[in-house]
Amino acid sequence: MSDLKPAEFVQTMIDVGEAKIKTSTRDLILRGTMAGIILSLAVVVAITAITQTGLGIVGALVFPVGFCILSLMGYDLVTGVFGLAPLAKLDSRPGITWGRVFRCWGLVGLGNLIGSLLVAALIALSLTMNFSVEPNAVGQTFIKAATARTVGFENLGADGWITCFVRGILCNLMVCLGVVGNMTARTVAGKIAAMWLPIFIFFALVFEHAVVNMFLFPLGMMLGADFGIATWLNFNLIPTILGNIVGGLLFTCIPLYLTHAKTAPALDSVGEQTAVSIQPVLNGK
Repeated sequence: MSDLKPAEFVQTMIDVGEAKIKTSTRDLILRGTMAGIILSLAVVVAITAITQTGLGIVGALVFPVGFCILSLMGYDLVTGVFGLAPLAKLDSRPGITWGRVFRCWGLVGLGNLIGSLLVAALIALSLTMNFSVEPNAVGQTFIKAATARTVGFENLGADGWITCFVRGILCNLMVCLGVVGNMTARTVAGKIAAMWLPIFIFFALVFEHAVVNMFLFPLGMMLGADFGIATWLNFNLIPTILGNIVGGLLFTCIPLYLTHAKTAPALDSVGEQTAVSIQPVLNGK
């Protein structure tokens, strides 16, 4: 069999969540940093493709390459651990506390930010010839995108904040499906296909992804976009992070956990409840 059944890959989700929580501080930051680096470079590829073709859909088609690479290398995005790490707590795994879950989120997020800022500085230097010339066409596209999704939201006030929050929900609903997709297949080709599809959807619909935004908006500011850190944080990154938590955890991972790891009793042919969960078998009970 080249694929895993839902009851099987949901157990993998819980195991992976537990493993990430128990990972050392050094490794969480390192894996987060490398994930931020790779995803940021994928954003550059996508924006370059959009600039060259004038078609946003082309950028969406190529962007998932970064997500696939970092996932296959075992690196971590905070958007993924938003959904996976709490499952270990919900499943009452020994030694797992909410404090350790939040520690995992924080360290992976810190690594993502470090990697994203590093690539932002290098790309800003590259697009401006060491800041000696004006940003080229790709740089101008970054400036326009960053301004529209910060100042644009700020100009709408609460409506803009809510819009960004909702787009964060929708984004991580799809991104966590991509994370889970990596667990549904046994072959590299199968894993890539399962990851590519939901990541394509989120990028094509211009939803808000916390780690992408850790790169996009600092780069925009480095290239001369007319907004500051406070605008970025208040009208993009904060609502995006909150939305990503809701989307990844409540809309993707918890539903999978509840229906495949904690399957409810079903009604048999005579109307009596019978336990149909195969979880005890998978757990060796």
